[in-house]
Amino acid sequence: MYRPRFSISLPLIAALSLGLAACTTGKTAFYHQEEFSDTSAFSRSFPGTEKAVCESARRALLGQGYIINKTTENSLDGTKSFQPASDKHMEIAFHVVCASNGNGKSATMFVSATQDGYALKKSNSSASLGVSVLGSVSMPFGASDDSMVRVSSETIRSSDFYDRFFGAAERYLLVDVDDSDDRK
Repeated sequence: MYRPRFSISLPLIAALSLGLAACTTGKTAFYHQEEFSDTSAFSRSFPGTEKAVCESARRALLGQGYIINKTTENSLDGTKSFQPASDKHMEIAFHVVCASNGNGKSATMFVSATQDGYALKKSNSSASLGVSVLGSVSMPFGASDDSMVRVSSETIRSSDFYDRFFGAAERYLLVDVDDSDDRK
């Protein structure tokens, strides 16, 4: 009895097609991770003016050893460096913006922090000597240039990290509120 040849090849072609389709799926775009929800790890409302709220953020960062690089009445930037190994360097950079909630009695603090990683890159130097008749000769002379190269950069997304920061900022804000009550 004669069997058609395509009966075996049809399942084989279907399996190969599915296999190739699985290989061609692209990576998920990072913007798909952005939720823009009502609750966010990156913001918190506090009682007080935007100036007082930003001052509490500045004090919270200073209290943890951050260097304040730039400050205005309603924003500030701060950084802190870490060196976990002799050839590695890490840096956390904070960006804080404070905005009034419109009533003058409360303000929202918006915070984002990035973690940058750096690694030591070594490059050997050599000298070249060239004479037009003889050609050129390149000889290493033992010098090397070391430089730190950024190898990673990422926004810190941990809600626990931001909860600790907002808790510290709130403690400094409460000190300011208590001090103003004592002056009356």
